[in-house]
Amino acid sequence: MNLAAEFSATAATAAAAVEPKSAEVTDWAARIGWVLGLLLFVVLVYWLMRQGWKWRGELQSDLPELPTAPAATEPARLSLTGRYHGSTSAGQWLDRIVAHGLGSRSRVELSLGDAGVTVVRPGATDFLIPTAALRGARLDKGIAGKVLAEGGLLVITWEHGERQLDSGFRSDRAAEHAAWVEAVNAITSNTSNHTTIPTEGAAR
Repeated sequence: MNLAAEFSATAATAAAAVEPKSAEVTDWAARIGWVLGLLLFVVLVYWLMRQGWKWRGELQSDLPELPTAPAATEPARLSLTGRYHGSTSAGQWLDRIVAHGLGSRSRVELSLGDAGVTVVRPGATDFLIPTAALRGARLDKGIAGKVLAEGGLLVITWEHGERQLDSGFRSDRAAEHAAWVEAVNAITSNTSNHTTIPTEGAAR
């Protein structure tokens, strides 16, 4: 009797082992709901960023149109290729300027001549920083939310309208930055007296 019961139990266990398991049921409705919720959140964040950008641009509507980059008619004293990382109010490295395309990061070709600093940006607005508008240059590490190694950024301070601006550039060959700082500061030291705004670069 015991042998029969043991055999029956063994057979039942073997049958259960070979019986295919039911596939787990996927709750597609919940999964789709999560995906849609995530997409809506991303869209909302993007929309808020665009609205903030537009609002900042409206606050900066007093900024005049940018001077036009001149045609290349003379050899440049200095030139570099690299990246334009943005512009801010002078001395305020997080107060991004977005008016007239100054907030758009891009590749850049920079040249220094008698007219000033010519900024050529593929895919973005080219402009000129006139010689008379130059207020100085320095090495720094951050601007407009972009942080680099110490001294990895060339920052040119200039006056546009009633504002002083800091514009940040990084050469493909960072060793060129020092020559630019020296050349721009030599120009500004020879111009008429002007008021400069203390920068935060030395404090960071």
